[in-house]
Order: sequence, then C-alpha cells, then structure tokens
Amino acid sequence: MTRLVKSCLPVVLADLLSILPATAAGTGATLPSALSPLSMFLQADLPVKIVMAGLALASVVAWTVLIAKKIEIARAARTLSRGLAALAGASGLAEAQRTLRSRDRISAALIEAARDEALRGARADKEGVKERMSLRFGRIEAAAAREIARGVSLLATIGATAPFVGLFGTVWGIMNSFIGISKAQTTNLAVVAPGIAEALLATAIGLVAAIPAVIFYNYLVRQVAGYRAVLGDTVATISVIAGRELDHIPALHRAAE
Repeated sequence: MTRLVKSCLPVVLADLLSILPATAAGTGATLPSALSPLSMFLQADLPVKIVMAGLALASVVAWTVLIAKKIEIARAARTLSRGLAALAGASGLAEAQRTLRSRDRISAALIEAARDEALRGARADKEGVKERMSLRFGRIEAAAAREIARGVSLLATIGATAPFVGLFGTVWGIMNSFIGISKAQTTNLAVVAPGIAEALLATAIGLVAAIPAVIFYNYLVRQVAGYRAVLGDTVATISVIAGRELDHIPALHRAAE
C-alpha cells in the first residue's frame, strides 16, 4: 500500500491542481500564467507546498483505503454468506464442519470453539457449556469485526483534519501576502492577488481531499455494518446447531441444585 501511495502522489497532486478553475469567475477571461493552479503551487512558500503535498497524499490514502477495504469487505461478506448458506442444512457440529471444508475461516473457528467446549463439558451442566460457548463466540465475533473495520477510521481522520490543514496553508499564505504588501507599500491587485490565490489554493485542495474521504467513510461504515449483520446470523446459526447437539448429549454429572 505504501508503494502505491508514493507512486500515485505526483499524479494525484497534478489532478487536484488541474480540476481547480483556470478562468476568472464570471468573466470567461483566461487567468495569467502566474495564477494558474500549477504555477501557484510551484511559486508557493515551502510550508504551503508541504501542506498541499500532504493533502494530496491524504487524498491518495483515502482512495487507496476505499479500494482496498471495498474488496476486502466484499470478499469476506461473500465467503461468510456462502458459509451461512452451507450451515442451513447441518444437523450437528461435525456435519457443519465437513460441509464448510475450511472455506470460511470465521465459521470454522466458531465451529471449532463449539466442538471444543462440547467435548470439555461432556460431563458438565449443559447450561454452563452453552454459556462458555457464547463467551467464546463473542470473542471470535468481536475479533472478526475489529479486523474488517481496521483502517476505516483513517478516512474519518482525513475528512475531519484536511480542511483545517488547508486552512493553515491559507493563513500562512495570507500572512506572507500582507508582508509582501507592506514591503511593496502598495495595495495594487497585481501585487496582492498571487499571494492570496496561493493561500486559497491550499484550502481548495483540503476540501478536495476531505469531501471524498467523508463520503468514503460513510459508505464503508455501511458496508461493515452489513458484514457484521451476516456475521451475527452466522454466530446465531452455529449457536443453534451447537445447542441442538448438546441437548442430545446425556449429562452424567449435573451441578448440585
């Protein structure tokens, strides 16, 4: 992923600069070359350049996370759904395990935990065995949910911070513009405009990075919620199969009443 981000950074920065307006608003007149987005980036101060490059990197990361997590979640949900469909006709844990044939790692782990607790508690109270199964199922389910959601929160971070990072670049650029005005001792628009335009460019790139990141985050959160729903159905199905099997195992020793 790091190699992909580094290779895409120059391209994304050029794209971000190219989509910004290159004509004067409302007049249709072409801006001077000094006020084109690419020229403004090249002529900006080092801190502003760092801000713009960082925002471009954040945009690359956001797109990378979207593509990677979309593929991961879709594949995991599809595998889990197939495993859930295969479990529908299983009458016991052994049959369920044979049906899956290690195609679904999460379901296989749940079945293995259920069989382990059933064997360990063959002479124990069935309610205690079911409770321990439920605890182990909960841990497996929580671990799977954490794994599938890993990286999604990065999009929220980008969406929340990118506008403020861009605003920092804007403030820095405007400060330099005021310094330039004081040195030139003039308020001529030709002197003021380039510095202010460079400053506003940082905010524009920040918004271009932040808005898609927020959209991607909300989309992936819904995808994760859908996966967790299928995961919950799988846990419930295996719990039913395990409970049905436990009901057929005679308890030789029961807890004292």
